[in-house]
Amino acid sequence: MLRGNLAPGGAVIKHAAATRGLLQHTGRAVVFDSLADLAARIDDPGLDVAADDVLELRNAGPRGAPGMPEAGYLPILRRLAQQGVKDMVRLSDARMSGTAFGTIVLHVTPEAAAGGPLALLRTGDRVRLDVGARVIETLVPDDELAQRRASMPPDAPVPESGYRRLYLEHVTQADRGCDFDFMLPATLSLRAPVGG
Repeated sequence: MLRGNLAPGGAVIKHAAATRGLLQHTGRAVVFDSLADLAARIDDPGLDVAADDVLELRNAGPRGAPGMPEAGYLPILRRLAQQGVKDMVRLSDARMSGTAFGTIVLHVTPEAAAGGPLALLRTGDRVRLDVGARVIETLVPDDELAQRRASMPPDAPVPESGYRRLYLEHVTQADRGCDFDFMLPATLSLRAPVGG
């Protein structure tokens, strides 16, 4: 389990499947806003990315995707793979198969779509991973993060009724099992409002 200003509710890394030399790493973030954005740009020859950067995918968690698809195994860019790059630090609010490998931080909580700090990260920001210290954080100063939060556009409107409203109002974050809060025992039902 990792924590820090990017994952105040926690995040997970399978360190046994990570590259030893990346367990302590600081790099420049390259941000993808959604699964569609990742698919559209990951192999764009003009994408400014290097092997020591940190790939970040957001809006792929329980609310953002929605449904938390198995999308956390961000691919290595084709041109970097052709240069022999086998692993990079990757970060997302998604999940991935337990059989996957790599230096991949998953289940970042709270997710970007629930107002989590991943929503504030920009391409070019410095990200620090220190698995030994159990830390995942951005080196952007707190006052700058606060300014970014204040200037964020409002959340998309929630439907007035129907399953999507029920889902958005009641699905829990990864640290609470990505279940409906009303299905949990009362002692675990920590309902968070949509966008919070």
